Amino acid sequence: MRDLWVFGYGSLMWRPGFDFEESYIGTLDGYHRALCVYSHVHRGTPERPGLVMGLSEGGHCQGMVFRVAAEQRDNVIAYLREREQVTSVYLEEFVPVVIASVMADGQSRTVEAITYVADTTHRQYAGQLSIEEQVRIVSQGHGQAGPNIDYVLNTVDHLRDIHIEDRALFDLVDQLR
Repeated sequence: MRDLWVFGYGSLMWRPGFDFEESYIGTLDGYHRALCVYSHVHRGTPERPGLVMGLSEGGHCQGMVFRVAAEQRDNVIAYLREREQVTSVYLEEFVPVVIASVMADGQSRTVEAITYVADTTHRQYAGQLSIEEQVRIVSQGHGQAGPNIDYVLNTVDHLRDIHIEDRALFDLVDQLR
C-alpha cells in the first residue's frame, strides 16, 4: 500500500480532521474553487441552504495537499467519504496536483491526490451565482457545523495566511464584512 495524497481547497485546508505526515501548497489545473454547492447539512438546511466550496471545471485552483501515511490510507478515505459525501454532491476523483519547490533542486513534483469535485448534475449544485446572491445565501446559512459566514471567512483567512490569491472569494468577503 502507498501513501495517500489529499487535495483540500475549502475547509480541508484549515481543518483537515486527519493526521498527515507533511503538507504543501499545491496547484490543480483544469478546475477552480467556487462557492457552487448548496449546503443542506454542514452550513445550511434544505429550507435555508448555505453555500460551500466545490471544484468547477476550468482554470486552476491552489490549495493544500497533505501526505497521509500508507497505514492510515483506508481510514482517511473512509473519513473523507463520511465528511464530504453526506449528500453525494461531490464526485471523488484522483487528480494530478503540482507541488512547487519540494525537491532539493527547487523543481516541482506532481502527485495523484484524492479530492472532491462538484457534481454538476446534483440538485445541490448551485452553479455560478451572482455575488449578491452568494452574499444573501451565505449570510443566512447555518447548519450542523455552524454559520455559513464562518466557513467562508475561515477559508479566506487561511488563503491569505498562505498567500493564495482568490479574487472572487476575496471580493465576496469584502461585501460580507
